[in-house]
Amino acid sequence: MAFLSKDKIFSARWFRDYFFIVVGAFILAAGFVYFISPHRIVPGGVYGIAIVVHYLTEGVFSFWPDGIPIGLFGLVLNIPLTYAGIKILGPKFGVKTIVGFVLTSVFMDGITYLRPDGALPLVDDVLLSCVFGGVLLGFGLGLIFKSRATSGGSDIVAMIIAKYTNLQLGQLMIYVDSAIVLLGLLAFQDWKIPLYSWLVIYITGRAIDLTIEGGNYHKALFIISKEHELIKSKILVDLERGGTYLMGKGMYTNDDKQIIYTVVSRREVAILEQYIHSIDPDAFITIMDTREILGEGFQSLKQKVET
Repeated sequence: MAFLSKDKIFSARWFRDYFFIVVGAFILAAGFVYFISPHRIVPGGVYGIAIVVHYLTEGVFSFWPDGIPIGLFGLVLNIPLTYAGIKILGPKFGVKTIVGFVLTSVFMDGITYLRPDGALPLVDDVLLSCVFGGVLLGFGLGLIFKSRATSGGSDIVAMIIAKYTNLQLGQLMIYVDSAIVLLGLLAFQDWKIPLYSWLVIYITGRAIDLTIEGGNYHKALFIISKEHELIKSKILVDLERGGTYLMGKGMYTNDDKQIIYTVVSRREVAILEQYIHSIDPDAFITIMDTREILGEGFQSLKQKVET
């Protein structure tokens, strides 16, 4: 059972985490209010359910003529889900998670109430709203995740199901969110709703990754060449990068091989490719995208973990 670590109150890290939560919750709420909910897009999660309920209850209650507020209904769903998660899964959901979804709900209904044009979308183009809404949702959630909080909601449902089944958590989260998307189809009887909703879910996921890991313009290279000493000098002296020698053996020739592993920028890839071609046109190079690089010469692992 994983337990959440406790931060020292009023430490620099404590302030940073709660700053991320407040800003992330506001951006997340703005994404829903201005781009997602006005078009009846249902991007999974408790707020996806809340959007469906909001439009289905339009005109039902005299004190809520536009329907049950989305933020309020999301909060009503999040509270018992979080309680159930703590009872079943243990203390994985700390105060930060609770603060995160409470602030998101408050910001969501607060922005809606203060808007002069009510529930109208910021732009009429649905596709444009999906793109910008997905980016804002992902950026907001990414900031919340960076504070080591969770988004709660449907994630907790997936965690509970995963505990009693052999299904992977990632798959279950997709299944749960897809079921909520299909709920939007049943409620609004419009096939465009789930299609746009899945687009928002995809964009949100990509934006979360970019927010957490940062923009990365580096490439990892494996280089096999008989001129490895010259390539090594090029990397160390001209590019001022580091690298690692790996010992290998050719499968066909059984010859020993010196394999260079290094990480360089996209611009340096082109420089290195041209140089290697000039000294060994038969060299074998594998170039891979990198998601995040931690260590000497790049982002400090200690700084990332401790700050």
